[in-house]
Amino acid sequence: MSSVPMSEDNPFQSLIVEANHDPAIIQSRYENHRTTRNSQQSALILADSFPGWSLDQILKRLDGPEKEDGFVDPRNCLVIWARPSPQVRDLISFIQNELKPIFPSLWLMPPENLHITVLEAAHSLTEEQIEDLVQTLLSSKDVTPADIAAYPRSHATRLIKPMVSFDSAALALSFVPAAGECLGAEPSSNNEQYTYHHLRQDVFDMVRQAKVPVASRYIFPSAHLTIARFISHDGFTFKGSDGTETVDHLRVKLLIDKIGEINQRLENEYWPKKGAIREGGEWTVGQEGLIIRRGRVWYGDGEKLPVL
Repeated sequence: MSSVPMSEDNPFQSLIVEANHDPAIIQSRYENHRTTRNSQQSALILADSFPGWSLDQILKRLDGPEKEDGFVDPRNCLVIWARPSPQVRDLISFIQNELKPIFPSLWLMPPENLHITVLEAAHSLTEEQIEDLVQTLLSSKDVTPADIAAYPRSHATRLIKPMVSFDSAALALSFVPAAGECLGAEPSSNNEQYTYHHLRQDVFDMVRQAKVPVASRYIFPSAHLTIARFISHDGFTFKGSDGTETVDHLRVKLLIDKIGEINQRLENEYWPKKGAIREGGEWTVGQEGLIIRRGRVWYGDGEKLPVL
């Protein structure tokens, strides 16, 4: 279990306590969160009153047909990420390739930028404010960046059951923490009592021990990698008789139906079956270490902090 002293206000701790550290209960909370959210978002998006996608106003100025040369994202962050395994990247590529020919206006996350956010320490700050936090972290004697980066190597956590999650702004590939599925002949004591949610809890406290305040927005039971965003209504509207652009609800439904088709295929082919999981259907987070990233990181970019 965790070797990191817990702070009383750790936002990840309550779920673990409520679940009595039971990985099956933690998994169910993650599963319930994503299925409920998909259901709610589907109802909103398919409603006659749906006004159209929530376009990423900054991304559309950085990339795509409305790109503005010289525009700089003003938002700066300090985050801790894990990059997906090659097998998970291949799975995401398959999903993106299923979507791109039908919905070419979707902005697809480049494979080298794909990431899962284990912890968001700070967001939407100035460069100077982020620099202050970085210097605090780099000067810490209690917990170093190297300690944080290496932590998953001694605290392995698996994610399983990939599914496409969505809202009116973006699409993501989501997972749930494993609960002992397909561990094979491993010792019964190694039944994955330590989950991805425990990892998030511990990383939160490690950053706090380094005297860096944490202002994370992502405390929900979710493990996801953003794979696409909306930067245009192209292909999802038509001109009405008065010349105004109107939401094409049939095209919107086509996307939601396509996501449902992909999710059924993921469940059939990539979820645990008969004691085995297909490559890409599971992911041990941070096998190569976590990445501490600063700067304009919203789309998988930014600058990597040294961890030596």
